Amino acid sequence: MMMKMTSLLSVAVLVFLACGGAEGRNMRRLDALEYTAMNCRAHSASLTDFGAVGDGQTSNTKAFKAAVDQLSKFADDGGVQLYVPAGKWLTGSFSLVSHFTLYLHRDAVLLASQDMTEWPALKPLPSYGRGRDAAAGRYQSLIFGTNLTDVIVTGDNGTIDGQGAFWWQKFHGGKLKYTRPYLIEFMFSDTIQISNLTLLNSPSWNVHPVYSSNILVQRITILAPVKSPNTDGINPDSCTNVRIEDCYIVSGDDCVAVKSGWDEYGIAFGMPTQQLIIRRLTCISPYSATIALGSEMSGGIRDVRAEDIVAINTESGIRIKTAVGRGAYIKDIYVKKMTMHTMKWAFKMDGDYKSHPDNKYDPNALPVIQNINYRDMVAENVSVAARFNGIAGDKFTGICMANVTLGMTAKHKKYPWTCTDVQGMTSGVTPPPCDSLPDQGPEKISACDFPANSLPIDEVQLKQCSYSMSYF
Repeated sequence: MMMKMTSLLSVAVLVFLACGGAEGRNMRRLDALEYTAMNCRAHSASLTDFGAVGDGQTSNTKAFKAAVDQLSKFADDGGVQLYVPAGKWLTGSFSLVSHFTLYLHRDAVLLASQDMTEWPALKPLPSYGRGRDAAAGRYQSLIFGTNLTDVIVTGDNGTIDGQGAFWWQKFHGGKLKYTRPYLIEFMFSDTIQISNLTLLNSPSWNVHPVYSSNILVQRITILAPVKSPNTDGINPDSCTNVRIEDCYIVSGDDCVAVKSGWDEYGIAFGMPTQQLIIRRLTCISPYSATIALGSEMSGGIRDVRAEDIVAINTESGIRIKTAVGRGAYIKDIYVKKMTMHTMKWAFKMDGDYKSHPDNKYDPNALPVIQNINYRDMVAENVSVAARFNGIAGDKFTGICMANVTLGMTAKHKKYPWTCTDVQGMTSGVTPPPCDSLPDQGPEKISACDFPANSLPIDEVQLKQCSYSMSYF
């Protein structure tokens, strides 16, 4: 929607008062911004209105915080947008508010500060019980928010650069008191859009919605060195109704990691990840998975639908990670139309992923792995077709594979399939799978299909937003 001049003036007056006056300064006019979003905004201002300097050296943490604080006064009056123009904007962590859009110009770069005083420390996530790098907790993510409604982080493919080498070195040296920050994290929030951005060199995970619902992540490019530690791409964690689509990810860890809490802490918190769509994803990660389910899955994972996935030079295509002590379940997983090029494992299930937050986990908390469906997949240059290792006395059941062709490398393993403590069926799978996944004949080639119903997040209609911005 086109922003009204009265709204512009109200923001300008607010900025004028906050900055102590602007005598002698001229109004500048920006070209109109146009983009699609869950919601458009009635008010908008530029980061430069709050004293920010885009030279890549001046800290703008205070400017971001001042901008969010001042604009929040308009959040309930049609919502607000903070525009980040071209430039290199050095900043530490800052938090957003409800009914807020952060928009990055195509030549805007947010540079994550390497001054650790600009990164507040938070308590561990309640479903984890401790930080993942260090027990004490975690640094707040670069762009953060909690208990929010209607938040959008988008742009014209602007860049967020985490300058992660600074953090990776500290991690490898054991010099971190807290877990490394992520680039974007929203907690206990509803209606979130993260789109049209490039994310570079995150200190750890890139995008982490947690305890949240109604989330759209689309047209995100994520780039990190393939040996960088824990630079997962997109990690929906105890979230409901999520859509991830049209993303390109090169990372040092799983491209998409679906999570829901860790051992006894995740069991007690009891919030699953469910109703998740992943589509049109391209992944490169030679040491990790294209899509991983777990290993932190103690709140449960169910109803995941992935399709039109491309994996290139990636360790595994679809991987399930769990262990004794996790409890809960991973069930009703559907994957189709996946193409894989140069893989160590096409498919992998681990029932012995033994990373635990502490020694207080319940050895009787056994996970249920059930109704896992793979259909219409093709791969080339694969070293191992699958390694499926369930848990003794707790078999993984309902594995269904149909119309799957895996082209093996010339030096592939002598036995391309390894299966223990699993049950299921196959139809039209090459090379022939293990005995615990018997071929049911060509009449079952249409098995393992997606559910017919659509999920609510697929019903979300984006709006065409446009702004003609003037600012001091």
